[in-house]
Amino acid sequence: MEKTKERKQRSQISMILHRLKKNKLAMFGLVVFLFLVLVAIFADFIADYDSLCVRQNAELRYLTPCAEHIFGCDEYGRDIFARIVHGTRISLFVGVVSVLISLAFGALIGAVAGYYGGKVDNILMRIMDVFLAIPSTLLAISIVAALGQGMANLMIAMCISQVPRSARIVRSSILSVKGQEFIEAAKCYGSSDGWIILRHIIPNAIGPIIVQSTLNVARMILTISGLSFVGLGISPPTPEWGSMLSAGRSVMRYYPHLVLFPGIAIAITVLSLNLFGDGLRDALDPKMKK
Repeated sequence: MEKTKERKQRSQISMILHRLKKNKLAMFGLVVFLFLVLVAIFADFIADYDSLCVRQNAELRYLTPCAEHIFGCDEYGRDIFARIVHGTRISLFVGVVSVLISLAFGALIGAVAGYYGGKVDNILMRIMDVFLAIPSTLLAISIVAALGQGMANLMIAMCISQVPRSARIVRSSILSVKGQEFIEAAKCYGSSDGWIILRHIIPNAIGPIIVQSTLNVARMILTISGLSFVGLGISPPTPEWGSMLSAGRSVMRYYPHLVLFPGIAIAITVLSLNLFGDGLRDALDPKMKK
């Protein structure tokens, strides 16, 4: 029985991978995102942080792209290419970690609300509705303004603003599977509620959660860049794409390379995640595409 179940799961996974591989846009998004992950991992080997990202050089102020500095230099003579490379590490780290933490808390709240229903569901979802009534970006701005700038405070703001969305998604996914026969069989077998939620319900509702998490990373990166753009994100001189855009906006008419390359980095990252997320959704549920 167990072997049959394992073979069935393997066949389902192979079908999902087959549908995903057929989606060229999704595979393109995945390849680009994996390339960005490699850039973030090996950022120190690609460009030195101290000499190129932080150290100021008045002789290179507003240098246009050339052979030595392919993306040019900013208002302090720092290499833009090196700052974008190291900014990739910061944006991906904050975005991915924030999504994982918010998903962990949101999954717990959504699983409890969806499984027990009734008053528990009503109370938890009304609390989530209070947070959802406030735009996530505005909520993040309020939290960062109260706690202060810094990567840790930014991640806290990101997590709090995304927990209600994650809870809603997990709750809806669990409601779709909790009434099926294998859940009733597990209850009759004497399994505890916690075991049923962790072992049976969440694994069978994981598809929409994974898709939404992929799209949430893109949303997080945009929010991080937006907060840094208005001065509430990562503190200078730490390289971050949004703060680079903010620093170059006053002179973009004369030195467009200061905002062009950070903007392209944000666009490529968000586009790759959206393409992969859409393809993953179609692979997990082919009826959506039809």
